[in-house]
Amino acid sequence: MRPRELEKNIYWVGAVDWDRRLFDELIPLPDGTSYNAYLINGTEKTALIDTVDPTMADLLLDNLNELGVKDIDYVVANHAEQDHSGTLPQILKQYPNAKVVATPKCQNLLTNLLLISETKIMTVEDGETLSLGDKTLRFIHAPWVHWPETMLTYLREDKMLFPCDLFGSHLATSDLYATDEETVFEAAKRYYAEIMMPFRTVIQKNLEKIKNLQMEVIAPSHGPLHNRPEFILEAYRDWIYAPPRNIVVLPYISMHDSTKKMVEHLGSALVEKGITVKQFNLSKTDIGKLATALVDAATIVIGSPTVLAGPHPNVVYAVCLANALRPKLKFASVIGSYGWGGRTIEQIKGMVSNLKVELLEPVFIKGFPEKEDFKALDRLAGKISNKHKEHNLV
Repeated sequence: MRPRELEKNIYWVGAVDWDRRLFDELIPLPDGTSYNAYLINGTEKTALIDTVDPTMADLLLDNLNELGVKDIDYVVANHAEQDHSGTLPQILKQYPNAKVVATPKCQNLLTNLLLISETKIMTVEDGETLSLGDKTLRFIHAPWVHWPETMLTYLREDKMLFPCDLFGSHLATSDLYATDEETVFEAAKRYYAEIMMPFRTVIQKNLEKIKNLQMEVIAPSHGPLHNRPEFILEAYRDWIYAPPRNIVVLPYISMHDSTKKMVEHLGSALVEKGITVKQFNLSKTDIGKLATALVDAATIVIGSPTVLAGPHPNVVYAVCLANALRPKLKFASVIGSYGWGGRTIEQIKGMVSNLKVELLEPVFIKGFPEKEDFKALDRLAGKISNKHKEHNLV
């Protein structure tokens, strides 16, 4: 996609990756993504905010050439991860006079990950400013959003925030701004769930740091820009601060239908009690949708058969994911079955140490569920319902 003017002398010069379907060999990208980079021409100096993934380096260089950029004074590296900084070596080769602007921690990562000489990197402190002439950049350190070296860049005169990964979305689109807010909301929520949710408490502190900034545009490094900043700010406040809702997430797998029958019965019993159930068959589900469901859920109930004396490997992966993402869950339980024995319950409990949840009595049975087993599932549904009511979850 060709360069696009945001304001006078401010341009989007990034790349849209319509075809990428996996990020970090881990995160599914059903809708592709973009790598947003921004060129700011001041009356005295020129700055490039972030670069692009190395696979898209030619597109960034073509955009800069199309704009007739002969020299760049500063390349702001908000974040050292390769999808943002991976094209720095090519940019520095094309524009040898450029200085990389980064936090001290980012300097160390750039030298380690990309072998960039420290002499090419200019470090800035939290709150420090840099003049481009008629435009001023202010740097806001935001460690652990979502790496330890991250910073945000604020363009004071044009009231633009360049927050790198914060407020982003993995969404390939020809729309420069978030005009289709429903679509962007779902993509941004998924992005938050998969990438930002583990750092929820840290992000709270950083939302405080930027709350008094005048922002007319939020320009993240993935997905469309926000020319109505309150849209994405309100969403983040809800995801981060609001209590969990009256929702049970039910990820499961079943080998011979025993666990499946238990999951179906429990799901129906919960629905009858006015609880929203989000059920995921782990042999088929998009793991990103499971992550997204965890953003608002109050309870997770994990369904697993026993494989070689422990939980099914797909269940292990889902439990490890939930533990790593650290959602706002309040309660957890386990249901499932076994043939002759095993330690499935103990192993699953041992894998959720990051979750600050109350563990409810599991329902784990031998063989195919019978009448008394279904009654035990009804009691678990009742327990969950009572817990939700005690916490005024709606």
